[in-house]
Amino acid sequence: MKHIHLQETWPQSWKESYFYDQSEIYGAISHHGYAYAFENRRRETLRLLTEVLAPGSRILDIAAAQGNFSLALAELGFDVTWNDLRAELADYVRLKYERGQIHFAAGDAFALEFPSLFDGVLITEIIEHVAHPDDFLAKAAALVRPGGYIVMTTPNGAYFKNTLPKFSECADPSVFESLQFKPNADGHIFLLHPDEIEPLARRAGLRAEEIALFTSPLTAGHVKTEQLLKMLPRRIVEIAESATQRLPSALKRKALVQMAVRFRKGH
Repeated sequence: MKHIHLQETWPQSWKESYFYDQSEIYGAISHHGYAYAFENRRRETLRLLTEVLAPGSRILDIAAAQGNFSLALAELGFDVTWNDLRAELADYVRLKYERGQIHFAAGDAFALEFPSLFDGVLITEIIEHVAHPDDFLAKAAALVRPGGYIVMTTPNGAYFKNTLPKFSECADPSVFESLQFKPNADGHIFLLHPDEIEPLARRAGLRAEEIALFTSPLTAGHVKTEQLLKMLPRRIVEIAESATQRLPSALKRKALVQMAVRFRKGH
């Protein structure tokens, strides 16, 4: 992936993407918690996908924004289709392209016509922005071949600091439709809880093969630890993060910030 540099003539959406790239891939970190959390999410996403799909598999990356997962997977040998509603971001992703097979399909992924179903679909940090996560997951599943996979990441709704409503307890999700698709954390509607994953999967014709919880409050820079993160050596942060994986399951559900899920579609 090429290291590009900010240009004043860029569209605003490119400048905003570059701001996130500074922490995600270029190492110019303004918020250490965000950078650590992204690194964890990237690692878990790629692990869940590469454990079950080989290079050459066709992957659709929905709402892929600045394309960091799309480009990483292309460089690993996957046949990747980048997608986002913001068509102008495709050329920003092209600036960073270095090698591998990547296609661009801007627009509503569920309205586009693809030549065939995909081996895998990525939905990273999207489902918390929609009013009907059950419909969204079902539509994503419709793009996957029988026996194929969906990898989803989303904030963990059971995390003790979460104050957003639980989807399964909402009588009428349509009241949130006007709030859909807003960027960043301000656009979060529901944060799914681990115990909601299996019911959503069944309704979409999927099976949840693995639910991974990760990123402690320290690693994420929560509970006033961001300043501490700036001083701590990376190795200490990694040791603390590793220790949280040994917590009892019930405590992990409350204590960890992020969630990644691998679904498999039935034959």
